[in-house]
Amino acid sequence: MTDKKNENDKSKEFYENLKAQLEDYTDWPAPYLFKFIVPTDKRKIQQILSFFEDIPNAKAKTRTSTKGQYTSVSIEAVIESADVVIEKYEKVSVVEGLLSL
Repeated sequence: MTDKKNENDKSKEFYENLKAQLEDYTDWPAPYLFKFIVPTDKRKIQQILSFFEDIPNAKAKTRTSTKGQYTSVSIEAVIESADVVIEKYEKVSVVEGLLSL
């Protein structure tokens, strides 16, 4: 139970720091590039993409690693605020095996 609480505290702190940096260095709305790496699985890739369907003109690119074990997913879009960036990262974090860059 303590490990889960510590993990949640670290996650909350990470997102608070990210939000502060985004607000300090970006004038919103602004273009933003989301990058993820996930084990190659069409369902996982589609799950990631589904979290961005509500953003008009979001452009997604995928690239499979040389050995085919992993796929990078890049999504570029104009985002309205740092809060939206954080919201997307939090939603996508449910994908098993995901690494956010």
